Amino acid sequence: MLAGALAALTGCGGSSSSSSRTSTAAASSSALVSIGAGLKGPSGLKARVYATGPATTSAFALDGEGRLWLTAAGLEAHAHDGVYVVAAAGGRALKVVSGLKDPLGIVWDDGWLYVASVGRVDEYAGFDGRRFAEHREILSGPVAGGENNLLAVAPDGRLVMGVTASCDHCSPTSRYSGSIVSFKRDGSDLRLYASGIRAPVGLAFLPGTSDLFASMNQRDDLGAKTPGDWLALVREGEDWRFPGCYGQGGAVCAGVPQPTAVLDRHAAVGGVTIVTGQLGSSVGTSALVAEWATAKVAQVRLERTGSTYTASVSTLLTGIRNPLATALARDGSLLVGDWTTGRIYRISAATA
Repeated sequence: MLAGALAALTGCGGSSSSSSRTSTAAASSSALVSIGAGLKGPSGLKARVYATGPATTSAFALDGEGRLWLTAAGLEAHAHDGVYVVAAAGGRALKVVSGLKDPLGIVWDDGWLYVASVGRVDEYAGFDGRRFAEHREILSGPVAGGENNLLAVAPDGRLVMGVTASCDHCSPTSRYSGSIVSFKRDGSDLRLYASGIRAPVGLAFLPGTSDLFASMNQRDDLGAKTPGDWLALVREGEDWRFPGCYGQGGAVCAGVPQPTAVLDRHAAVGGVTIVTGQLGSSVGTSALVAEWATAKVAQVRLERTGSTYTASVSTLLTGIRNPLATALARDGSLLVGDWTTGRIYRISAATA
């Protein structure tokens, strides 16, 4: 079951500053209405099926021409693993890269496509409609055989990437296991951005800032002590002290930052997309977080308070079996992928 596999790849984590106020995902979906394509959401939104990709669709990226690029990652079975492109709404997903295991990160930057998969990061360029003319592996590791998660481009041009810890609750032997790392676009100058985070999965910078938000799954061995998964603001140099601290407080968590928002327990949180008004005033400036195991997309409304953020949590979308991949299209609509069916939904403001 992916919930276990994804949680094994994702896990614990945290972020924001100790002065931030957290908000728990206790919001019900009773106020949601049918918005099309079998989904429910706020009345100010509408939904349709954008395209259908492969089963195990895991991450999205848009290129400069508006084409949708996606990865498929089976996590336990790898029949569809690879990189695909959908040229336009309603188009067929064409597989253009094979031979990667569990590619969970994909991003376009300055004409190059970067893909993170188990134990490596690759770059591609010169796409002719069916294949790439250029390809090279730019980063081996940083953990041998380790799971690399979503990629994001930082305001300074560096790439940032989440690296899942090699275990659910043991102490990793590699300094990069259970961390966020950054590196130059050629793979050089690898740096530890933040440590002690079991599984930073979705990464997104708030537009116009250097504030990096990450979705984080919790440990699976805690039973009744398991907190909800987190959305967190991660500052460079922070140590979240996995596996000892998981938000329980006390001496072991002294000085550890707090999450911006507490989401559902065992949610297997995935992709994060930040909107700043594209979906209308009812959504406003929010981080939208895919919750694989709860079959919903959570909305974390963000309000800047000094150097940190306060947040309120609600349910944005239901009806997607296992949402994982998310992205903001050039027209301001939200794309959400269903890992199980491969169906890709487009959500926009009802007036758009």
